[in-house]
Amino acid sequence: MFPEILTFIEIKFLDVIDILLVAFLLYELYNLLKGTVAINIFFGIVAFYLLWKFVTALEMKLLSEIFGAFISVGFIALIVVFQPEIRKFLLMLGTPGFINKKRNRFLFWKFDVKSQVDLDIDKIIMACRNMAESKTGALIIIARKSELAQYVTTGELLDAELSEALIESIFFKNSPLHDGALIIHQNKIKAARCILPVSSNEKIPVSLGLRHRAAVGITEQSDALAVIVSEETGNIAYASNGKLQTKFKPNQLMTHLLEDLS
Repeated sequence: MFPEILTFIEIKFLDVIDILLVAFLLYELYNLLKGTVAINIFFGIVAFYLLWKFVTALEMKLLSEIFGAFISVGFIALIVVFQPEIRKFLLMLGTPGFINKKRNRFLFWKFDVKSQVDLDIDKIIMACRNMAESKTGALIIIARKSELAQYVTTGELLDAELSEALIESIFFKNSPLHDGALIIHQNKIKAARCILPVSSNEKIPVSLGLRHRAAVGITEQSDALAVIVSEETGNIAYASNGKLQTKFKPNQLMTHLLEDLS
């Protein structure tokens, strides 16, 4: 009997592609919500949807109609509840490096879309080492394919040649430019005192300040890299792809920058 039922199921190639794409989107959505309060709401919605399908299959008409009514108007409620996450997801899709980050998951994707960023890393490393020793707080953003023009305009435009001395002078505690972020692109200091989006990721330790949250925030919404020097401890931290790593040594920072920029 079971083999006879299977003969009525026609699986086309497009059906397989459809299932794989849905699975991929659900996986990315889960990664986006993981570690936030919204993940509990997401699981609740999935459970409600499965329950609706279950009562529909059992032909429980009253419950099916009630649940169906909730599902029909639920789309608007989802937009309201998940507004920050939806915005973040769309920003992620629109990031120039999104396809590049995910291409290794597909064996058939053979095109190399990476491009090496022209950047004098040594100057950044030396400046960070000196600022760490003097416990000078700093937030340095390294733009890659996305030039971060919308954030550059929030600060003081410089468009200056990258130099160790200039980075240190900008973050000197009495400098009018030391607050906010420094944005570097193609070996140029584009702007200082820039305002960045702050991450709401609950996995970030509460002991870390707004510099670290801003570093994670910009790397969540773009392909940029962020280097943070703590004013309290002098520790160097590094953020990329929305993930934060703390207590870096200068040589470790160089290794990660070379790897991510190559």
